[in-house]
Amino acid sequence: MKNKKILVVDDERFILESVTDILEDEGYQVVTAEDGQGCLEFMENRFLPDLVLLDIWMPGMDGIQVLETVKKRWPFVPVIIMSGHGTIETAVQATRLGAFDFIEKPLSIDPLLLTVENALKFSELQEENVLLKEKTGKIREITGKSKKIQELKKQIEIVAPTDAWVLIRGENGTGKELIAQSIHHLSKRNKKPLIDINCAAIPEELIESELFGHERGAFTGANRMKRGKFDLANGGTLFLDEIGDMTLKTQAKILRILQEQKFQRVGGSKTISVDVRIIAATNKDLEKEIKKGAFREDLYFRLNVIPMEVPPLRERKEDIPLLVEEFLKEFSKSKITMEKDAVASLMNYEWPGNIRELRNLIERMVILSKGGKITIDDLPHQFSPVRGDSSLKNTAEGFDASCFACPDFRQAKTMFEKIYISNKLREHGGNIKRTAESIGIERRHLHRKIKSLKIET
Repeated sequence: MKNKKILVVDDERFILESVTDILEDEGYQVVTAEDGQGCLEFMENRFLPDLVLLDIWMPGMDGIQVLETVKKRWPFVPVIIMSGHGTIETAVQATRLGAFDFIEKPLSIDPLLLTVENALKFSELQEENVLLKEKTGKIREITGKSKKIQELKKQIEIVAPTDAWVLIRGENGTGKELIAQSIHHLSKRNKKPLIDINCAAIPEELIESELFGHERGAFTGANRMKRGKFDLANGGTLFLDEIGDMTLKTQAKILRILQEQKFQRVGGSKTISVDVRIIAATNKDLEKEIKKGAFREDLYFRLNVIPMEVPPLRERKEDIPLLVEEFLKEFSKSKITMEKDAVASLMNYEWPGNIRELRNLIERMVILSKGGKITIDDLPHQFSPVRGDSSLKNTAEGFDASCFACPDFRQAKTMFEKIYISNKLREHGGNIKRTAESIGIERRHLHRKIKSLKIET
């Protein structure tokens, strides 16, 4: 809450100086204006403050006129009215025009600071609600007509209206967050927030504060009370992304609140009860993680009520034309199209980065496009069409065009291996792990082959 910028507007120099001293002692950044016109010019030409403290009786524009203008132009900036000649009628009028509160002069330090803190806290909650509504409103449809996607959509339709917890599995970039958003959107909780938390991104020492919140003064730097993710998600849904990347210590803390749906803020003594639906997601094989001792079995069983599997893009390639069309519309407003042979080339690729990789490619192609159509020649080299067995007749860096022209078996075998591995690598987008799996050899062995044959990847 500190470091917030507060604009104090009053025609009395003594008031400006005393209020500035009080607020700066609390860590706020204070700027001043001596009349209403100066206030509006400051907000118009310099920067918007987080809060305005505004006197009523000033020469020129009075506080009520300034308040009315501020709330019309910048409705989310809170305004506290100050007056030494306040009446009930004036207070009512100011409140109707959007003032957060009305305080009387001479100003008392504690009531002033409490009102300022409450106004800033209320403003932050307003911003959070706007962001949550925007995020909820931007939910995209799950694009695709493949059998696996149709089955997934049916499963979502059945599960979403219930309060059952869901564990979403899938590789990176498959759209697990979109599945979580769809479940929440179709649930009975869709009027309440969907709060997401990336479990892999939070330092262990901050996990309790992030999840449960903290009270003012709970630790160094805790200058205000903060609501945690569970508190913000009350009545709605909490999406725990990358659940498999949490430490065992964090898993134990998560398990406790999942079981009890009760917690205390860090530094607090009050027990807070919440009603939260949990959707978790991971790109890891949690059964293997349990055997390795890296994931708690009791937490796994608590989360895995309804398992959902999001298929990788290579298993639903028939959806690629629809996804391409969607992303072209998103990034070019349908002004740019892609030729059929270019789309067909994309369908021959293995997509190790899944939908995220495809989306990034289309965005890049739209930015670099020189005309209204993306052709196969515009695509990066890894999307060149694979020519199948006929490619064995092609040359491969320094070798003859045909293995049969080789003087001995060893040289022919070496040439064949280089051509074969080069083509398989191209098929799998240069992904060594997938290439090794597809040809049935260990990844280490494939690495050695690539090095010995001097194959460029």
